[in-house]
Amino acid sequence: MTRQYLKFDEWKVIEEGFDPKHHKASESIFSLGNGRMGQRANFEEQYGGSTLQGSYIAGIYYPDKTRVGWWKNGYPEYFAKVINSPNWIGINVEVEGEQLDLAVCSTEDFVRVLDMQQGTLSRSFVATLGNGKKIKVSTTRFLSMTEPDCGLIRYSVTPLNFSGNIVFDAYIDGDVKNEDSNYNEKFWNILETSAGQSGAALLAQTKKLDFRVGYAMRWDINTKDIRVLAKHATKRAGNQIKVSVKQDQEIVLHKYVGIVSSLNHPYEALLQKAAEKAEYAKQKGFEAMLKAHV
Repeated sequence: MTRQYLKFDEWKVIEEGFDPKHHKASESIFSLGNGRMGQRANFEEQYGGSTLQGSYIAGIYYPDKTRVGWWKNGYPEYFAKVINSPNWIGINVEVEGEQLDLAVCSTEDFVRVLDMQQGTLSRSFVATLGNGKKIKVSTTRFLSMTEPDCGLIRYSVTPLNFSGNIVFDAYIDGDVKNEDSNYNEKFWNILETSAGQSGAALLAQTKKLDFRVGYAMRWDINTKDIRVLAKHATKRAGNQIKVSVKQDQEIVLHKYVGIVSSLNHPYEALLQKAAEKAEYAKQKGFEAMLKAHV
């Protein structure tokens, strides 16, 4: 029998200590949703271990061709699948030239909490990287109930034993797949990506049925000692934010993402509407959006 590794109270599911063998199960258990979209409890930062990335948009599906032999009578030609959509949560973290990755660094005081009363997913831990740098990380994210086209993330890093440089890579990634794809087919075309100094955008289209989803990202950070690089490629767009930090200085990055689909808006308006949603969330601010959400 598998040992119970979660703790519970009236409203919360709590995981204390990080064990990679439980990670994919926790990604399911700690998922968020608001009726407009859903999100598995994937780490925002790079993770080289076993994981199943999952972002989902209500009503967006794909007719995946059935994989059965000719002798199977009565099977439909296609199964309608709710498909994995572009990954909007990504925030990679580089500490003095080394990527934060819980699959390879050592961790202490790891806690992950799904608060079902507040509708939030939070996580905190102390990580020691291979270069000896030690950082404290704290994250909170939610899918807004009052603004259901918005997803928000608070991501903080505190250097505990050094002063130096930390680089945040906040991005939207359209190069995603479904683990259960019958023919290892990817289901999305990425029609457009763009990035500026204050954010990025991506427009995606399903390869069948022509559903389209627009994504726009904005961010803010609690320091002015930064250098920003706009980055976009064929299937990915984002901002690289290099921060000079002092020991014990908490750096807080907020990421605001607007996500809108062709179920609710015309094709030509998707990127504009997504940008409006992201900008609205940024202007309101993380704490005000969270207060309204709760």
